[in-house]
Amino acid sequence: MFGKTEKPQSQIDSLIGVGTHIDGNINFSGGLRVDGRVTGNIVALGEKSSTLVLSDQAVIEGKIVVSHAVINGTVSGAIHASEYVELQPKAKVSGDIHYKAMEIQLGASVDGMLHHMDNVQADNKVVPLIPASQGD
Repeated sequence: MFGKTEKPQSQIDSLIGVGTHIDGNINFSGGLRVDGRVTGNIVALGEKSSTLVLSDQAVIEGKIVVSHAVINGTVSGAIHASEYVELQPKAKVSGDIHYKAMEIQLGASVDGMLHHMDNVQADNKVVPLIPASQGD
């Protein structure tokens, strides 16, 4: 948990306002802030760092796939954060959360499983076993 994590995107490039309801998937890069409602998946494109910020008024019904997520609203669906998830006091998540590092503040709730993504799997190498020769 104390390992090196990628720096989050600090700039918000796109905003979905309070009165907006999007029915469909959203693909984005950089930073996205949602104050409204999204019925569909939210997926960050590319290998670069991405940040999703959900305000306390945001409602997401779908899967989230980003590198960094700051959640203070309601999410019905799985969250896959390759780097960092922050659940703020008004966060309500119904779904599994996959994360590398996580911060949960007092008041946040999760109805699902927490899955810590470990780099150990990537570092493991398969070494073939060579049977010992039997006496000739």
